[in-house]
Amino acid sequence: MNIIKIMSKNSLKLAVISILFILPTILFAQRNPAKAADEAFNALQYSVAIDKYKKAYTKVKRNKEEKNRITSQLAECYRLTANYKRAEISYKMLVKRDWDRKHPIVLLRYADMLKINGKYEEAIEQYHAYMEREPDDPRGKAGAESAALVEEWIENPSKYEVSNIKKINSRESDFAAAFTSSNYNEIVFGSTRDGATGKLTDEWTGENFSDLFVAKLDRKDEWSAPVLLDKSETVNTKANEGTPALSSDFKTLYFTRCHNDAKRESGCQIYKSRRSGRNWQKPEMVEINGIDTMSTIGQPTVSESELLLYFSSPRKGGFGGKDIWVAMRDSKTDAFSRPLNIGDVVNTPGDEMFPFLRNDTILYFASDGHGGMGGLDIFMTTIDTAGKWGEPVNLKYPINSSYDDYAIIFHPEEEYGYLSSNRKGSRGEDDIWYFIEPPLLFTISGTVTDNRTLFAVENANVQLVGSNGVSVSTITNPEGFFKFGNSQVDANTTYDIIVRKPNYLNSKATLTTVGVEFSKDFEKNIVLNQIPAEPVVLPDILYDLAKWDLKPQYQDSLQGLIQTLRDNPNLVIELASHTDIRDSDERNDVLSQRRAQSVVDYLIIRGIEPGRLVAKGYGERAPRKLKTSKTLDGITFEEGTVLDEDFINSLSTEKEKEFAHQLNRRTEFRVLRKDFVPSSSNIDINDLNVLINPEDNSVMFKEETNTGTFISTSVVLGYYEKFAYDRHSEAMISLDKALMLLKGGAIGKEDFEGDPTEILVENSIRDNAIIVIPEITIANKTVNDLKVKVKHNIRYGLVLGDSALKLFGDFKFDKTTHKLTFD
Repeated sequence: MNIIKIMSKNSLKLAVISILFILPTILFAQRNPAKAADEAFNALQYSVAIDKYKKAYTKVKRNKEEKNRITSQLAECYRLTANYKRAEISYKMLVKRDWDRKHPIVLLRYADMLKINGKYEEAIEQYHAYMEREPDDPRGKAGAESAALVEEWIENPSKYEVSNIKKINSRESDFAAAFTSSNYNEIVFGSTRDGATGKLTDEWTGENFSDLFVAKLDRKDEWSAPVLLDKSETVNTKANEGTPALSSDFKTLYFTRCHNDAKRESGCQIYKSRRSGRNWQKPEMVEINGIDTMSTIGQPTVSESELLLYFSSPRKGGFGGKDIWVAMRDSKTDAFSRPLNIGDVVNTPGDEMFPFLRNDTILYFASDGHGGMGGLDIFMTTIDTAGKWGEPVNLKYPINSSYDDYAIIFHPEEEYGYLSSNRKGSRGEDDIWYFIEPPLLFTISGTVTDNRTLFAVENANVQLVGSNGVSVSTITNPEGFFKFGNSQVDANTTYDIIVRKPNYLNSKATLTTVGVEFSKDFEKNIVLNQIPAEPVVLPDILYDLAKWDLKPQYQDSLQGLIQTLRDNPNLVIELASHTDIRDSDERNDVLSQRRAQSVVDYLIIRGIEPGRLVAKGYGERAPRKLKTSKTLDGITFEEGTVLDEDFINSLSTEKEKEFAHQLNRRTEFRVLRKDFVPSSSNIDINDLNVLINPEDNSVMFKEETNTGTFISTSVVLGYYEKFAYDRHSEAMISLDKALMLLKGGAIGKEDFEGDPTEILVENSIRDNAIIVIPEITIANKTVNDLKVKVKHNIRYGLVLGDSALKLFGDFKFDKTTHKLTFD
């Protein structure tokens, strides 16, 4: 092997040379038209070989086998010089000539070129053909699977943004950057641009031999023009230098050098140079056991301690092409040990190159063996405590493209860095690209309007309350518009938007930034309802004749009122109940009062403070005046109809009269006051249904006089709930309490063990059903997914025994202090 080149034109990647696809050469008699082309190919002079193969092809017209061999060599030259369209044409020609029957890898190369050129369906077909021929090569399956995902990846890009650094890229090849200082405002990279040391041309790429250049960002974030790392030929020489990496203290430069001495064979080695002021000392070859000047290794990356060195090489003992290896040492003054292959989880029959170690635990690398978008893709893998690397993860679009993407580096703490690529938009053969995960910026805006008039509501108070405890407010402008800027809206936070305006019911909306990966301007329009001056009929709360109990099926009709009261904690309302005209005035007054009280009692159970509720029975004295037309079973009463005794008696059928009576049996609410001052709790402080301190590990209990049962307090899904302690009992809940949780929306059918259609029947819950309560708190101890059994005949709403309380921790009932304490 002659001069070892370090860069290939398709990505200027280190040619840690193993020729993966040199098909068998047919030996001719003494005259071989392709001999010069083969010599150029074997010397990695692909740009030279292309012209020579073209000439040779015209001289072997009668030799089909040699024509196919030359076509295959041309295809490889095109592939290795990034001429993917010509490579695709050549591979396609070989497949048509059945050359793949002897050389199945043609199918894989053809599929790769189709994928790079965006022909995904055709690529998948060729990958499958290769899988049938070479089922043990994972590249066929990986290629087909990734080709099927490329378009989805492009339509749903990752959170990174990638941009070309035009100021530092040239018309030639610029690649493989590294940070040079702790300010992270300067990079060193390889380039074949004009000005590189030496006057020779690399016959592989047709460009200059590469040198190391530096460029720096100024205070205005403008890049300086790149200049040679050194002009004294200390680091940069007539050989190829590239793929730099610096130690964590930025005092030692590691890089790859490939000699180009035409008089002797040589390989590629890793060198290092120490910083001396503003200059660099004479480089010396990094000492690695088993590595000499004939070896081909490169693309170094080192651990923070410099005791681990990762690199790429086609060494024997690998898994295919170029693999990633690691060498170790005990101290910086020692030689590195014989390299170890990092294993087949990372390495494949293809090429794995350009390793970059981040924070000693994450390894980024480029590969064409794991599938991807096309060409080389960038992957990441992490190492566990046992020293094993995890399954590589493709960084997807836009970090990767359908072309070659490689040599990624990251800032050690922030989510930005540089990568190299020859993707569309590159200025030269290969360019350095900048990538960043932009900060997540959110805004919330909207318009507040009046539900009745649809007019904008000016001067409404809009409060933004975050789950992070931060609250900010603003006022709507004359157009009803409000906005919270990105300095007020945080990521991974759920927000309540509460809108208040005198003479309007408060309104609340909720949105969240949790899980949102991209910046977004949220829009949330709010509609306000004026506080009604007239009573509002609660929907679907109907009573049987002479009955006052609130039917379970009608409790759901109160959810809207409950939410309104929760959103408007300053309102005091009257719950007014009305009967039909049957029975005496006195009996109807009593009945209606009981009906109103049944609604008030239910609201109190649901956490509404009693001081905000007034029950009032009006008997039959206030017949209903219909605000809208009502229809039932073909009977219609028009809007404005007053359902008084004269109207009902004028109806011709009992069915019509019964419908009118039913409409008169109703419950309404109206706002009495808007100045209620909420107490800190809706629980009587003389009751035991209160925690001592939310931060305390104790809660009070009392002992029943007659039974000696201890009664204490818990919080079940936000509801304060007494529980009885029965040492040997399993956890149990009464039917009433279970129904309250179910109808209140605290639990659902999914929280029952077993088939809910067999458990929730006839608007009730079967006896002995098991509920898995998502959350229950006693003192400052919380247990999730507590199983309780529904019992129809127990005296207490909730019963807990030792087995349940032990889930909260070790506990003790102190009869002297009347405290239940948890350790």
